[in-house]
Amino acid sequence: MLRRLLLPLLILLLPAPVAAQKMIALSFDDVPRSRGAFLAPEERTKRIIAQLKKAKAPQAVFFVNPCRIGTGDGIGGAERIAAYVAAGHVIANHSCTHPHLNATTAEAYLADIDAAEAWLKDQPGHRPWFRFPFLDEGGKDKAKRDAVRAGLAARGLRNGYVTAESSDWRLEALAADAVRGGKTVDRKALGDLYVRWHVEAADFSDRLMRQAIGRQPVQMMLLHETDLAALHIGDLVRALRKAGWTIVSADAAYADPIGTAMPDTPHAGGTLTEALAWERGLPAPRWYRYNEDAPATAAFRARVLHEGAAE
Repeated sequence: MLRRLLLPLLILLLPAPVAAQKMIALSFDDVPRSRGAFLAPEERTKRIIAQLKKAKAPQAVFFVNPCRIGTGDGIGGAERIAAYVAAGHVIANHSCTHPHLNATTAEAYLADIDAAEAWLKDQPGHRPWFRFPFLDEGGKDKAKRDAVRAGLAARGLRNGYVTAESSDWRLEALAADAVRGGKTVDRKALGDLYVRWHVEAADFSDRLMRQAIGRQPVQMMLLHETDLAALHIGDLVRALRKAGWTIVSADAAYADPIGTAMPDTPHAGGTLTEALAWERGLPAPRWYRYNEDAPATAAFRARVLHEGAAE
């Protein structure tokens, strides 16, 4: 009887459980990116910087393709990159020409990385990180995968891995195609999808990482330098915080020990979350549902173009 009476009191005296750690950094690929659906590239850069500042977001990283600078919509690209750095962000290597590792040799691929690094290494805000274009780390060719891993290590570069993504490039492409086709785009619904999908992708990666490695590493979210980012990145930062996420710097994310992981999977590519889950035998799907083309396109058409049934 005494035990039953004391148990509620003992529970009250126990320390409260530590809240789950949900920390995430922001990264933007394909800088300087070409014209999108709604904004000129120069306006896009100004808006991304302003939105991040207004949302009090810490340092993000912009992964650069230097061979795009000075050509087409990349004219003015060097100034745009400098503006990101002047605003407190950092830059890193995304290759020079954005090749698929599956479509080239390891030697040519590393030479392309070298060409990008030759431009980047003397730039303010440079970090020695390399992100694989298309997140393609060699596919089924383990010899090529290992040759590039060794080549990066020899150059003092580390993998600028991704843990969370929602394929925002596809949403941007669908919007641009709709605008070119003269369709009516529900801009509010489009922004809502952009925000919701990224928050869901972050939460998905958090759950899968806990299953795969038994802890919550600092996540790295993949975004692209898109018009949708320029219009909605501030909304996304606020939504992530509302969902319990703390936004941290790219430097803090890449200080996490998970960055030393070199998963051995039958196919090298995709997010680090997916690779670690696969390596540890967790079943598919190991990727966020809207990374798949068919459901993402169907959701876009239903919610943004109001064609067909909604989810």
